[in-house]
Amino acid sequence: MVNALRIHPQDTVVVALSDLPQDVRLAWAGMEEKVELTTRRPIPFGHKVAIVAIRQGEAVIKYGASIGLATQDIAPGDHVHVHNLRSVRGAAQ
Repeated sequence: MVNALRIHPQDTVVVALSDLPQDVRLAWAGMEEKVELTTRRPIPFGHKVAIVAIRQGEAVIKYGASIGLATQDIAPGDHVHVHNLRSVRGAAQ
């Protein structure tokens, strides 16, 4: 059953389509059958979940574009939000 949305094929996160408890298997349209990924903590509806490892300082990709930088290492299945993501929108280059 689909419980997450991957907006663009290059996204490194998916969006929870409902409140997801810890240890629930993630499933989204177009995902490879062999992918076994579970949430590491509860994820609120509408929040992001990492689907690949994202290293500290790397871009988090949603909509096929960077939405900010990881402020710490993020493991697949981790909640991605303001506690581990820093926006660079409007930041001086």
